[in-house]
Amino acid sequence: MKPFFLAIICLSFGMNVLAQKQDTLSITLENVKYAYNVQFFNVPAEGQDLKMAYMDIAPAATSNGKTVVLFHGKNFGGYYWTNVIKVLSAKGFRVVVPDQIGFGKSSKAFIHYSFHQMAKWNKQLLDSLGVQKTSILGHSMGGMLATRFALLFPEKTEKLLLENPIGLEDYKTFLPYINTQQQYKTELKANAESIKKYYQTSYFTKWKSEYDELVRIAAGPTFSSDFPRYAKVAAMTFTMIFEQPVVYEFANLKVPTVLFIGKEDKTIVGKALLSLEEQAKHGRYKILGKETATKIPNAKLIEFENCGHIPHLEVPTEFLAALMKNL
Repeated sequence: MKPFFLAIICLSFGMNVLAQKQDTLSITLENVKYAYNVQFFNVPAEGQDLKMAYMDIAPAATSNGKTVVLFHGKNFGGYYWTNVIKVLSAKGFRVVVPDQIGFGKSSKAFIHYSFHQMAKWNKQLLDSLGVQKTSILGHSMGGMLATRFALLFPEKTEKLLLENPIGLEDYKTFLPYINTQQQYKTELKANAESIKKYYQTSYFTKWKSEYDELVRIAAGPTFSSDFPRYAKVAAMTFTMIFEQPVVYEFANLKVPTVLFIGKEDKTIVGKALLSLEEQAKHGRYKILGKETATKIPNAKLIEFENCGHIPHLEVPTEFLAALMKNL
């Protein structure tokens, strides 16, 4: 090989390594700056001392004495709630935003993941902060967790607010079963390109450049030497979602509930396991939203046109107006 071409190859390799290094994020996102101060709540679990990250944002205006807790989705952390926090705080709400154990800046633990246990950890966090009663806004997986929280602790839940929650179907009734180890192998294949493609096709009806930051944060840990741990935890929480449905318990909810539904959402957990024909039968939120509203006593349904899985990012003006009206 001629020296010139060898030099070009070496330069290209060096630039790729540099780019990768710059894109690398730790699996607990230490190098991702959240919009508000992050604190940590100690969580002992299965012989391990874990840390649960959270933001506790005081009202920016005269306090109305009310608190709203925000539960993130599976592929996110507290960082994607910034616009919601700003509006709530400006209206006098205290806002508490946890990163669940296994997500965001919190510990990536090898434990048995359970919505029941997560709900209890969140109650303990709120108790430690002196929060007696709160509205819970849960997005995606956070909607499943928020539902479990409201079922376990109705006395602490002022309102249940569900933004395109997953779990409106029982996935194990139509998805082929795969165990955690099999899902782990799938999670290990994730990279920036596959993550962006998934976000483009699953989360939004029209891609905007501002969404690239979500991809950067989600893909950053794939460059980390600790990525296998991150992928294993992702597989464990996939199993939690698959094996712990809440869909059969909506009728048992005893708190005021509002569903915020982007009608173009077609999210199915484990969608790639299905044929295109089977995919077309499920994840139809324009139908699931209405069906779920009939299952929950006195539930209110608010739908957003031309909107996918994350209304608070895709149609923020409409979403935030609806949220404030229902608080």
